[in-house]
Amino acid sequence: MGRSFDADDPFSAVLAPPPNETPAEKAAREKKEAEARRVSDEIDDMLRQERAALKKKRPVRVLLLGQSESGKSTTLKNFQLTYARKAWAEERSSWKAVVQLNLVRNVNALLDTISREMGPLSPRSQSPDSDMEEEADSMPSREASPGDSPFPFTEHHHLLKLRLGPLRRIQRDLEVRLGSSATEVLPSSAPASENTSAAPFDGPVPRSQQEFYVRSNNGWKSALEKIRFLSGGKSDERRSKDFDSSEVTEVLAECREDMKALWEDPVVRDVLEKNKVRMEESSGFFLNDIDRIATRDYQPSDDDVIRARLRTLGVQEYRFVFEIGRTAGHEWLMFDVGGARTSRAAWVPYFDDIDAVIFLAPVSAFDEKLAEDRRVNRLEDSYLLWKSISGSKLLAKTQIILFLNKIDLLEKKLASGVQVRDSVPSFGDRANDAATVTKYFQQHFREIARQSNPEPRPFFVHLTSVVDTKSTATTLSIVEEGILRDHLRRADLL
Repeated sequence: MGRSFDADDPFSAVLAPPPNETPAEKAAREKKEAEARRVSDEIDDMLRQERAALKKKRPVRVLLLGQSESGKSTTLKNFQLTYARKAWAEERSSWKAVVQLNLVRNVNALLDTISREMGPLSPRSQSPDSDMEEEADSMPSREASPGDSPFPFTEHHHLLKLRLGPLRRIQRDLEVRLGSSATEVLPSSAPASENTSAAPFDGPVPRSQQEFYVRSNNGWKSALEKIRFLSGGKSDERRSKDFDSSEVTEVLAECREDMKALWEDPVVRDVLEKNKVRMEESSGFFLNDIDRIATRDYQPSDDDVIRARLRTLGVQEYRFVFEIGRTAGHEWLMFDVGGARTSRAAWVPYFDDIDAVIFLAPVSAFDEKLAEDRRVNRLEDSYLLWKSISGSKLLAKTQIILFLNKIDLLEKKLASGVQVRDSVPSFGDRANDAATVTKYFQQHFREIARQSNPEPRPFFVHLTSVVDTKSTATTLSIVEEGILRDHLRRADLL
């Protein structure tokens, strides 16, 4: 069928065949037009392929969510350890100062705890942090003389306190060099309720304790670069002189035997037990590694870096190019968020254009309270957070993966005789073993998701202990495949 041309349309005059066109000229013209269409179609196809390639090259974007101390940063480090070994190896030595700080803070928190029983408190660091100190601070202070203590302290204990005094200065120096910006605020006095105690995106809620943290655009990487420069940078001799990493190492080596004696002392252990201070369950716990860390030739192991605690505020961005796995050569963009209630309002802008959310719920915390509000149960806070995340319309089409984390601590807690029903009345008379407890928690999270999801979606859950790098690597391989498939589906490649 021939084409019709409108005489009033200027483009028709251009496209119209020339007058008095011969059959040969017409055939040549049509052949030329067909070639032009072929070239145009090839260009269009090339542009479509380029757009698809750009989508494929777009970083896989993963958001890590959960309350404070749920294991988000540790999960992120596991991703780097498993899939980006080169970058991990380059950074590992820089974590030495962080591990040393964690150990020093462990010892100082221990000293503060026993000081409450020995008599008036000794001078404290101005930047305390950690769950151990929060538990110690929640205990009533005692204005008693050493002789009033119900514990059989001796002159040896007082001598240990004196000998370990230099660790206060070491802690302050390390905090300053790593980037301490902690401020003292008062605990919330508002009545605890479902609407005010755990809503994830409500207004600011003040913390009851000081917290050591690093505030930067790329979290721990900035801190590690800073400590690396201060420890060995030659371009600024004055700053390098102000911070001598060898001095920190030397003081720790000199205090090694005293730190061990304090931690292994039966009276000190009795104080911790009677005050229900479980230091071993806290992030950044290294008191069982004093012999290895407090040496002049110490270098961090992979497990040390995984366990090291360096809290960041806000939302921190980390880019990894995966070296192995199904996404080898592909860039992953992961966002680690501050989990305290004061930080949750910053989460929402990152819900857009995200490939997957990994939500971490520390199930071992069923009998613990939030650091920022000691009236709120941590498990209940995780339930309410999970409900809000599952019900978010911004995440309606996003894959959400649940990690029921700290299974190892849950097993130890249950083995010690702690009863779940004392903290979770709805648990009832079920068997107080790890299998039954985790199944109960898992079913509760599943039901919350079913009721909250804006539209039906699969329920992905993993029982994890993210400080166990081997088992976590297995879990991440499953998670990686699921996230990759969803990422490619978003790019219209599947």
